[in-house]
Amino acid sequence: MTRLILELGAGNDLYGEDYTKAACRAVHDALHHSSLTLFRTLDLAHGDMRVNVTIGVQHPDRVDAALVAAELPRGKAVVTVVQGGQNITDPNSGTVSVIASAAVEACLDLDPNNWQLSQT
Repeated sequence: MTRLILELGAGNDLYGEDYTKAACRAVHDALHHSSLTLFRTLDLAHGDMRVNVTIGVQHPDRVDAALVAAELPRGKAVVTVVQGGQNITDPNSGTVSVIASAAVEACLDLDPNNWQLSQT
């Protein structure tokens, strides 16, 4: 598989300490930074795309990876949750704000011998 694009995003849950919600928001943020027009331009099938999602949060075990995968509109999702992100504790109330980071990679099985640079 060849990575065609890498987008980064950040998401948070300020009051509920919901790691999945923060992760989903991070994925949405990353997705709104790109448009994969090459699929339409080159008549490629979105279903052939593998989408690797890496989520970083302080408590990876508290993220529902299946819910994060369901946020992706196209492709076959592979979600990995790792240690990362940030937790910010309010010293007055003790509430925790969760900040998640997301890296979203769109990949296709391409033969590099089928492509060449144009001479423009």
